[in-house]
Amino acid sequence: MTFPFTEESRMNTPLEGSVCMEVSPKTRFARIVKNLFDFRQRNQETRFVQDHEELVRVVRHLQEGGFVVVLTQGVYDMAHKGHFRYLEKAKAAGDFLVVGVDSDELTRQRKQKPGEPARPFDAFGDRVEMLLHTRHVDLVTVRDVGARLEELVEKIHPDVLIMSKGTKDVDQSHIDHLMKHCGRLEWLVPQSDDSTTARLSALILTGASQLAEELHRVIEGFLSRISGTKS
Repeated sequence: MTFPFTEESRMNTPLEGSVCMEVSPKTRFARIVKNLFDFRQRNQETRFVQDHEELVRVVRHLQEGGFVVVLTQGVYDMAHKGHFRYLEKAKAAGDFLVVGVDSDELTRQRKQKPGEPARPFDAFGDRVEMLLHTRHVDLVTVRDVGARLEELVEKIHPDVLIMSKGTKDVDQSHIDHLMKHCGRLEWLVPQSDDSTTARLSALILTGASQLAEELHRVIEGFLSRISGTKS
């Protein structure tokens, strides 16, 4: 099955055959909520909620039912064990876990560094689908360029906001603001020494080493040919 998690569908251009083309907003809302409680046969497509207003309605419905809604946000590029351990701990803080995923463009703005391979390594759709196949994740939405990093928190008012202590682009005033829009804020330390940045660094070092070896081989061959010509 092909899920509509491409950059095109994210920009409110539903793909042919997707749920958002076939049903009314009211029906889709009902399907999303029903699907959340069907733990045996969860449908990935209805768990990706790109419309934040629709997401707000779902979250309010859950909160009014007495459930604790947890929100965390990030890139989730080059998935590794640290990501999955982090999500497991985030889910343990409440009943339902919502994950905001940075779009490809937002990822480039926040994470791209000179000399590194292009970010993200995994496209938006692949990252979303990976999260939807993770049993600790209940709902997935998008964070995009043009929106402030705290905007999703302001909209849904989660009971618990989970943040990584490895987050570098927030200051104390930002944190104080976030705490006004959630029940409580919990910090998680990185769950593994294996990080996306470390993996990218390893790729760069491996590539540089291979390039150096190839250059050495080419230069030796060139010098050998020159030496043979002179003799």
